[in-house]
Order: sequence, then structure tokens, then C-alpha cells
Amino acid sequence: MKKGSVVIFAIVIFFLSFFLALFKGPLVERLLLRPPLSELEKPELVEAIKKQSGDWEAGFPQPIFLNAPVSYPLAQIVETQVLGQARASGEKWIEIDLSDQKLSAHEGDQIVYSFFVSTGKWAPTPTGDFRIWIKLRYSTMSGGNKADGTYYYLPNVPYVMFFHNGFGLHGTYWHNNFGSPMSHGCVNLSTIDAEKLFWWAEPTMPSGKNMAYPTKDNPGTRVVIHE
Repeated sequence: MKKGSVVIFAIVIFFLSFFLALFKGPLVERLLLRPPLSELEKPELVEAIKKQSGDWEAGFPQPIFLNAPVSYPLAQIVETQVLGQARASGEKWIEIDLSDQKLSAHEGDQIVYSFFVSTGKWAPTPTGDFRIWIKLRYSTMSGGNKADGTYYYLPNVPYVMFFHNGFGLHGTYWHNNFGSPMSHGCVNLSTIDAEKLFWWAEPTMPSGKNMAYPTKDNPGTRVVIHE
């Protein structure tokens, strides 16, 4: 090989190596056909959730869903009684059927609650076997993309139970289309249904608190999601 050719070859290898080092993340993902990390799976979102108190946020900005202002009524919920008392015996677990858009709350082999829900439309709801890792009486949620019309900013989302990173079960005030996919990956319930499930599911919320983590003696309820 001539000296000039060797120099050119070395230059090409150098720039190719530089390009791969710079773009290896996205390139490897595409080559391996792996989807990008969902915004609800990112560690920084999980850390932000951990910093939330579950308290009502006063003076909140205009809620937004799919780039549009939310016109549904929004007010702090006043509970007159604790709902969701156990009616059967056996381990509590939650089943979500994505095909039927339906949630069933089990106690052992008995179904004690059954609700229509809305799961992922603009991003998929994960399937698998999970556990509730934090409960928040209220939570602020935001994400999506303004460019493609999926942006949302939703303060004071009620009765939130996160089961996998930023994926959660929660009440919904911005739509009433339960039984059809309508979410960015979470499991949307009507606020009335979410209230029942929130007080039924574990971990048990300490008196006077709006946030609870599971413990060894107060574990999070199992959540099973399937097609």
C-alpha cells in the first residue's frame, strides 16, 4: 500500500472511530432494534417522584392535555368516608387486561372490584408483574411533546400509585373515555374508581399523611399487566 493511501486510510479510521464514539448510543439502539427509553422509565423522573409529598398543590397553573387546556372541573377532593374495605380473604393483587381495558382487584381467587380503565395510546403500558412502590394522594405529571401534539401538564392528579418507575395507576380529570386507550403509558381510572382502589391497595396510608412507601410489614400490592 502506498504511503498516501495509508495516510488516507488512517484518517478515515480516525473519523469513523470519532463518529461511533459520539453517536454510539442511538446507533447501537437502532442497529439492535431497541426502542428508546420511555420518558416514564427515566431515573430522573423516579427521583422527582420521590421528592413529592402527595399534598395538594395550591395556585397551580392551567392544566394541559394533548397541547390543549383542560376544561374539566378541578377541585380538591373532600372524602366523606374511607372506601375500598376488604370484602374477602386472601392476598390482594391487581390485574390489568390491556385487550379489554379492564382492571380487576382480587383478594385471593375472588374479584372484589372491576373497573374500565384507559391504558397507553401515545406510549405503551408495560406488561409484567410489578409492585406498588409509592402511593401519593396527589401528584403533578408532565411530559409528551408539543411538536407532535402530545404534551401534557397535569397538577394534582389524584390517588396515584406508581408500580414501575414513572408508570402509575391514578385518577383522571382530563377525560372520561374509560374503556379505550387514552394515556401516555399510565393506567387511567375515573377518580371515583381510583379512590376505592387507592384505599383498598397497599401500602396502607399512615393517618394524616398523603404519601406512603411499602415496607416489609406493609408491602405494596402486586400489579399484573397482560395483553
